[in-house]
Amino acid sequence: MNLPQRLPASRLLGVIIVVLLAMTAVAISSTVLALDSLSGTRARAVDQIDPAGRRAQTLSRSMLDQETGVRGFILTGQDDFLKPYRDGQAAEAESEQGVRDLLGDVNGRVTRIEELAAQWRSGYAEPAVTAIQQSGPSGGVAGDIERGKVLFDQIRSETAALQSDIAAISRQARTDLENAANLVLWLVIGMGVLLVAVIGGLSVLLHRLLIEPLANLAAHTRQVASGDFEHEIDANGPRETVQLGEDVDAMRRRIVQELATLDAAKTELQRSNSELEQFAYVASHDLQEPLRKVASFCQLLQRRYGGQLDERADQYIDFAVDGAKRMQVLINDLLAFSRVGRMTREQTVIDLNTLVRQVVDSYSDRVEETGARLEIADLPPVRGEASLLSAVFQNLISNALKFTGPTPPVIAVDVERDGDMWKFTVRDNGIGIEAEYADRIFVIFQRLHPKDAYPGTGIGLAMCRKIVEYHGGTIWLKTDVDSGTTFEFTLPVVHEPAELEEVHA
Repeated sequence: MNLPQRLPASRLLGVIIVVLLAMTAVAISSTVLALDSLSGTRARAVDQIDPAGRRAQTLSRSMLDQETGVRGFILTGQDDFLKPYRDGQAAEAESEQGVRDLLGDVNGRVTRIEELAAQWRSGYAEPAVTAIQQSGPSGGVAGDIERGKVLFDQIRSETAALQSDIAAISRQARTDLENAANLVLWLVIGMGVLLVAVIGGLSVLLHRLLIEPLANLAAHTRQVASGDFEHEIDANGPRETVQLGEDVDAMRRRIVQELATLDAAKTELQRSNSELEQFAYVASHDLQEPLRKVASFCQLLQRRYGGQLDERADQYIDFAVDGAKRMQVLINDLLAFSRVGRMTREQTVIDLNTLVRQVVDSYSDRVEETGARLEIADLPPVRGEASLLSAVFQNLISNALKFTGPTPPVIAVDVERDGDMWKFTVRDNGIGIEAEYADRIFVIFQRLHPKDAYPGTGIGLAMCRKIVEYHGGTIWLKTDVDSGTTFEFTLPVVHEPAELEEVHA
């Protein structure tokens, strides 16, 4: 599939999210409608049908109270029996209105009951009450009792039918309520199943569209990272993954080109190192031989003809001897500088206390001459080449003995732990170095004083930096001091217990 035909991952995710949202909206809407129907059915059953059934029962009792009150008044003539008759009429009217308000006329039953009740009262109850009030219990109403019974049986039949109709409505409402509850239950179950199906399908889809292509790209990338730079990266999937694969493949091709360039540079470096080794051989043998002859014959001239020529000739001979000696020192220092890191030996764990003590002993004459005092802390063992690390302490201590002030030199060698590194400090009370020269002093042949004032070739500190960096550390001039000179450098901590025990043994 070509890149323009591929959909970007953002669009794929957008389509998936839209479909998921649409399905969720339909499911939620259906559930909301079902819950609304369930709530409406429940409200009708609880708030309308059940209260209407109670009102129908009250209506039936109110009619019975009226009939009982009229019958008792006819038999006894006592006015107390008319109270249930009057109260029953009020309860009848209230119950009839209550049923109408809740369920309506209920198949015309309420209106029919009203009509029959009015007919019973006008055709039997009221005339009977009037006759008894006028003539007493024997007021001649016995003939109307049978007619009143017939009329009241019709009322009784209608109230029973009303209650039966309301009971039927209640049963239907319970059925509707159960159906609505079942519908909500199935919708909830369906939503759960749909959610599980959507999550599962989305997981599979995302794995196919995103995770699998990214995993494939990662596998190709790891193969290239393991060193197989000729392996081409073929990415598939969304547009972003394909573009990422093409970018990684472009980086791989660039690495291949860089490696080709590095191979050429390595070849050139090997050739340069070979030439440097040839130079070192020439400097140590071919160049030293004529230089030794010049120095020897100049010294012979100085011994044989010293004082026989004029003063200027003696001065010229002194200059030649001094120049030849300084040239020999310079060539030796250059050779030592060029060999650092090139002519390597096996690094071992070194006892710095012994090494520094040997360095100090080599300067015993100068120490005695200047009256110097050395304060050397207990130094830890480090890994490295003893001859190179000895050169570091030789240069720093000899500089401290060379660049002295008006008072006898005080040289302190200290150390402290800084994580995985030891930080060494070599401090003196000499003439000091200005902060502006903190970087310059570590450059080869850089001198801050004339050679007549202080002897030297200007290579010592450059060699110190090269040796310290070769051993994995760093050296610098501490500039925030009030007087004297303070050099600090770091070397890695030795972690091998067996080798440390061997040093201390």
